[in-house]
Amino acid sequence: MKTQPIAPAQLEFSADAPPRSPLYGDLYHPQVGALAQARHVFLGGNGLPGRWAGRARCVVLEAGFGLGNNFLATWDAWRGDPARCERLVFVSIERHPLRREDLARAHAGTALPALAAQLIAAWPPLVPGLQVLDFEGSAVQLLLALGDVAALLPTLRLQADAFYLDGFAPARNPEMWQPRVLKALGRHAAPGATAATWSVAHALREGLQTAGFEVDTASGIGGKREITRARFAPRFASTPLPNGGQPAARSAFVVGAGLAGAAVARALADAGLQVSVIERHAEPAAETSGNLAGIFHGSVHGDDGPYARLFRAAALQAERSHRQALRDGVPGCVDGLLRLSDGDGASDAALLQRQALPADYVSAHAAAAASALAGVPLSQPAWLYAGGGWVSPAAWVQRALAAPGIRFVGEVQAGALQRCAEGWRLLDAQGHVVAEAPIAVLANAAGAGALLIPLGHVPWPLRLTRGQVSHWSAPTQPRPRLPIAGDGYLIPLPDGGLLCGATRQEDDADATLRPADHQDNLRRLQRLAGIQGPDQGWQGRVGWRLATDDRLPLAGALPLAHMPTGQRLDQARLLPRESGLFMLTALGARGLTLAPLLGRLVAAQALGAPWPLEQDLADAVDPGRWIVRAARATGRQPAD
Repeated sequence: MKTQPIAPAQLEFSADAPPRSPLYGDLYHPQVGALAQARHVFLGGNGLPGRWAGRARCVVLEAGFGLGNNFLATWDAWRGDPARCERLVFVSIERHPLRREDLARAHAGTALPALAAQLIAAWPPLVPGLQVLDFEGSAVQLLLALGDVAALLPTLRLQADAFYLDGFAPARNPEMWQPRVLKALGRHAAPGATAATWSVAHALREGLQTAGFEVDTASGIGGKREITRARFAPRFASTPLPNGGQPAARSAFVVGAGLAGAAVARALADAGLQVSVIERHAEPAAETSGNLAGIFHGSVHGDDGPYARLFRAAALQAERSHRQALRDGVPGCVDGLLRLSDGDGASDAALLQRQALPADYVSAHAAAAASALAGVPLSQPAWLYAGGGWVSPAAWVQRALAAPGIRFVGEVQAGALQRCAEGWRLLDAQGHVVAEAPIAVLANAAGAGALLIPLGHVPWPLRLTRGQVSHWSAPTQPRPRLPIAGDGYLIPLPDGGLLCGATRQEDDADATLRPADHQDNLRRLQRLAGIQGPDQGWQGRVGWRLATDDRLPLAGALPLAHMPTGQRLDQARLLPRESGLFMLTALGARGLTLAPLLGRLVAAQALGAPWPLEQDLADAVDPGRWIVRAARATGRQPAD
């Protein structure tokens, strides 16, 4: 999907009228009040809160987030309903989101001050794409999709129970109400879904009917005589895209207790499942995830293609996750990270201006300004990722696995994976049953292939790279104020020490610390920040990173090992899947950045929940992408 820069909303405030958009020449809500309209039109028009009673999850899809009052009213209704659903997922698309300061001003006199304050505090950087904001301990989720509704709506993967159509008036904002947008609603509608809007325009009603809705009217509010209500009742049922999910599952097992396994386990447990995490070592994070510290940050590319968009979304989710971890006592710092640039400060700043990326995500600095931020001399310009930083991966993993509903099982070597009546069964090296569950997730790095090959799966093009990090206590050495990345990375530790790494050697299984690698890191330290490290007193750690040939991870449902005759192989999203079998691995050197978001993606796929990534980005990390590439290269369909 080609992204467009985000243009924040411009608001005109008045003492005696609701906020107004000069771009659309329209008010954000009627004089009767935004909350009154939300409760009458959108909640009432969709039969909420009554329709969510007794459900595990209710999904609302809104076109036009505006000031956020519909979300606040829905959240407030959920909080006050003793028969509420277990989880509320509110997905909202907004082309012109408010700046944080305008959001705060718009809610200065709200009747829901506590909820509005939480929304304002969680308000994200205004960048294109999906962002997930958690409330009520993740029981309430707001998925903000920033961008044009016509471009974003087809990329979402969800089934909505209720639709809120709340853009500016069709005459002033025709693009949001066009027939192809309304038709896309039907592709996202769950059985029995409803829709509501304050508009009664003939084209709107006709578009909803074409999309498979039965349309009627109800009494209006605030001077409007009628509103539109609709119920999804298509003549023909559409075929959903395959994803291998098990929405009714209440248990799962995860193989591997590093960053990937911990992230998936936590996401599944937060959704209410009982999760067993199986690890061959006695403790979690015993391999590369056990490093003393690691960095996380986003990425900027000139074309803003899938790689940059994926790492942007992942970095923003990582920031939210790691900030919460720090509040819970995990060592780390989220005060920003400097990444050295090969360009120059002027061209980097021009790139950010073209893409309209805000400073609370990334900013560009010439070498002198970057040096002032770093507190040490830098020879190159640098990107400042405001939400980047470092965290202790081992402590992060321990915290994730300490969540209610997670059971850690150590010192078990996974020997075989089998299908069974329950779904999937894991055997140890002696053939004993270790775990059974409807959902199985392989997050055990290179070990996943050994479990899948006996089931008929073809190995992926993976490579294992040895890396050594070095650290030492340096109370008298110059210390950067922020982590610095470039050719490797440098992290100032809380005890006055510095950590630098990492070396890269492919096909190298040597686990011993090497003096030559310490010297390599010493030179890296000099290149990064002009710091002359000590000749002795180094400590360190060796680990291995698993990566794919395209430098993107493996995350999602496993395709069938043997494709049916005639199966289309031109798009990964069309491939049939192994029911209940998922994986998350090959995070390379970016595990702390990728794991929080991709753990949520795998959990969402497994449970049939709204995905936190657009479809094309999920395609980019899909384990089935090599099947598509092979088919395109040969131009042939498989024989079986």
